[in-house]
Amino acid sequence: MRELGFKRVLFLVHRVTLAKQAKKSFEKVFDKKVTMGLVGAGFYEYEKDYVFATVETLNRDTHLFQYQPNAFDCIILDEAHHSSNNIYTKVINYFNPKLFLGMTATPDKRDDNQEGKNIYEIFHYQIAHEIRLQQAMEDNLLCPFHYFGISEVVSLDDKTLQAAKLTDEEFNQLTSDERVRHVIEQSEYYGYSGDRVRGLIFCSRVKECEELSRKFNALGYRTIALSGADNEEKRQETFERLAMDEADATEEMQPLDYIFSRDILNEGVDIVEVNQVIMLRPTQSPIVFIQQLGRGLRKAPGKEYVVILDFIGNYNNNFMIPVALSGDRSYNADVIRKYVISGNSTIPGASTVHFDEISKDKIFKSIDKIKGMKTLIKESYVSLKNRLGRVPLLYDFYENQEIDPLVIIKEYKTYYAFMQAMEKDKYKNSLNEQEKLTLEYLSKTILSGVRPDELAILSQLLYRDHIGVADFIKEYQKTYGIKISTSQVNEAIQVLQGHFVSKEAEYQKFRQIDILENDQSGMIRRLKSYTERLAHIQFYTQVEDIIKVGIARYKDKYFPGRIVDSPFVLYEKYSRRDVSLLMNCGKDLSSIMYGMKRIEDDVFIFITYHKEESQDEKNYVDGKPDYADAFEDDLIFKWDSQIGKGLDSSYMKDVLEAERKHLLVKKSDAETSFYYMGQFTVVEARNARKEDNRGRMQPITKVTMKMHHPVREDLLRYLQSNITA
Repeated sequence: MRELGFKRVLFLVHRVTLAKQAKKSFEKVFDKKVTMGLVGAGFYEYEKDYVFATVETLNRDTHLFQYQPNAFDCIILDEAHHSSNNIYTKVINYFNPKLFLGMTATPDKRDDNQEGKNIYEIFHYQIAHEIRLQQAMEDNLLCPFHYFGISEVVSLDDKTLQAAKLTDEEFNQLTSDERVRHVIEQSEYYGYSGDRVRGLIFCSRVKECEELSRKFNALGYRTIALSGADNEEKRQETFERLAMDEADATEEMQPLDYIFSRDILNEGVDIVEVNQVIMLRPTQSPIVFIQQLGRGLRKAPGKEYVVILDFIGNYNNNFMIPVALSGDRSYNADVIRKYVISGNSTIPGASTVHFDEISKDKIFKSIDKIKGMKTLIKESYVSLKNRLGRVPLLYDFYENQEIDPLVIIKEYKTYYAFMQAMEKDKYKNSLNEQEKLTLEYLSKTILSGVRPDELAILSQLLYRDHIGVADFIKEYQKTYGIKISTSQVNEAIQVLQGHFVSKEAEYQKFRQIDILENDQSGMIRRLKSYTERLAHIQFYTQVEDIIKVGIARYKDKYFPGRIVDSPFVLYEKYSRRDVSLLMNCGKDLSSIMYGMKRIEDDVFIFITYHKEESQDEKNYVDGKPDYADAFEDDLIFKWDSQIGKGLDSSYMKDVLEAERKHLLVKKSDAETSFYYMGQFTVVEARNARKEDNRGRMQPITKVTMKMHHPVREDLLRYLQSNITA
C-alpha cells in the first residue's frame, strides 16, 4: 500500500479481532504518516485514511452509505474465500476502487464449482502472488517448526470420529486418563521455545475439548475450551490470556497454557506467541492441516521455533499428513512414501519433521490403501479449472503441481475419458474409436516419460509428414545430449506401431492405432489416417498434451540423474513394464519377469523386501519362498536364488555370466514398482539346501552381492524398517 501510494484504503475483515490486529500491523509500517481507524464493535471512525472494518458492520446501509462508491483507492479483503457470501457481495458490488485485493490461505473450497462461489472468478482469475508453506519457509517469512508424528493411544478410526454421535465407551477413549497422561508426557518431553508454554490443542469435537480442558485443569494446567458458541469478547479475552506474560497477571486476568478448540481457530486468529500446537484429530484435508499448523508459524520475540505434536491414529487419511507437510499435491504414492522416508530434507531452513516408527507404520498403511482417489482427482480438477478459468489439460496438472497425471490415467485410462466424466455433454462422442484407442495406448506406454525416444518421434510428426532417421538422430542428440542408434530408433518405431504389449490379443487391439511407418529410404512417415486424425483439433490437443507431459517428466525426473551407457536412474522407481521398454525387449515382458530375468548381456534381480506372510502355514506364498533377501549394510546384499536352482543350474549361469547385473527392490507387494538400486558384482555364490512346501530338501544358491554404489541412507532405512502394508 505504501509503495502504490494509495491515499484511502479499506481493510475488510469478518471479525473485529482481525481488524484490530491488521490496524496494529499497518501502524508499525506507516507510523503516523496516515490516519487509521476502526469501523465496527462500537467504533465508527469513518473519516480516517485507512479504515479497518468488519463486513457485518459495513454491510448495513447506515454505515455503508457513509461512503461514496469511489471513496477508497484500494479495498483489501482479508480471508477472501468468504467473499462469495452475500454480505461480502453487497459491499464489493457497492464500491468501485482502483484495486480490489483479496488475501486468503484457502482459495480452493468444496463449493467452488457452484455459480458465484469461485474465488478466482470473483477476482477475474488474476493472482497477484501465490506462496505456499515451502516457499514461505525458504524465504524466512515464518517461524521454523519441529513436527513430531506420535502414535495415538486411541483405537478409534476416522469414520467413527466423524460420526455425529459416539457411544459412551468411544467418547471415554477420547477423554481417558491414559490419553491425557500420554498427551501431557509428550508435550512436556518435546517442549517449546520461550519462557512458558502457549499452546493450541485441536480436537475432533466440542465435548472432547471441554472434557480434556477440565482434566488438564485438574492436573494444574490453565486451559479453556473455545467453541462457536463463545462470543467475540470471550474469544478476545482468551487469546490475550494465552499471549500475556506471567508478570502481567492480575486477579481478574490469569495467563493460559492451552486453548482447546475444534475448528474455530483454523483461520483468522493471529496469536504470534503460540509456541506449541497439538493435533488430537484425524487429518481430513491438507488445507485444514496447514491452517492448524500455521497458527504457530508467526514470528515473535523470544520464540525461536514452534513445536507441532501430531497424534496419529488408525486413520484412512493419514497419507494427507506428508502431502500437507511436503506441499506436494500429486498424490503419487511413491512421492508420498519418499517424503515420509526423508522428511527433513524436504523442509527448507531449520524446520524438521520426525515420525515415530508406529506412526510411520500407520502412514505407510494409509498410503498403500489410499481411498477415494477419484474424488481427490475430481477435487483437484475443479480447483485447477477455477484457478485457470478454463478446462485444464493434463499438462496443466503437471505444470501447476496438482495431482500426478499418471494417477489420473491409472483411474481413467485416458485424460479424454476423465474429461468426459467431468464435462459430460461437452465431450460426448467427440472422438471416434480409433482416436480413443490411440490415446489409450500412448497414455499407457509413453506418458510416464521413462525415456524420450517415442516422445521425440511423435513430437516431430505433429508438425511434419516425415523425418529422415539420420536427421532425427542428429536432432535427438542435440536436444538430449545422448547418442541414439538406428536400431534404437527402429525399436521406438515398433513401440509406436502398437507392438509394446504383453499378449497377442492386446496387439490385435492396438495395432489399429496406425501412427507411422519406417520405409526403405530411411524415412519415418506419418500414415494418412493419422494425419487425418490430427486434423481433428480435439484429438490433436490430446496427443500434444501426452507428448508435453511425457517430455516434461523425462526432463525433470530422469534426465538430470541419467547414468552414462545406462537407461536407468539410480533410486528412481521402475515397473517391470518400464524395464521391458528401456531394455528394448520389443514387447512387455512384465508377466514373465519375476525374481530374475536375463535380457541379452544384462540380468535383473527383482526383490520384494518384506514378503507376504503365508495364510496357510506354508513357507511360500504365490510360489515365492520366504527368501533371506536383505542388505547387510549399504553395500552388501544377500540373495537366495529361486528354490531348486543350484549353483550349476542354467538359472544361476544366467545370473553369474551376465556382463551387467542390476538390482531392483520394492518394500512390499503394496508397491507396484521397484527402486533401481544400481549394478552389483557377485562376491560369493555357494550351494545350499532349503525345504519346499512338501517338506523335501531342494538345492538353492546363496549369493552375496556388492553394490557398485553405497545405497542411499534414507532409502536403506525405509527398506529395512519392519513396516509393511
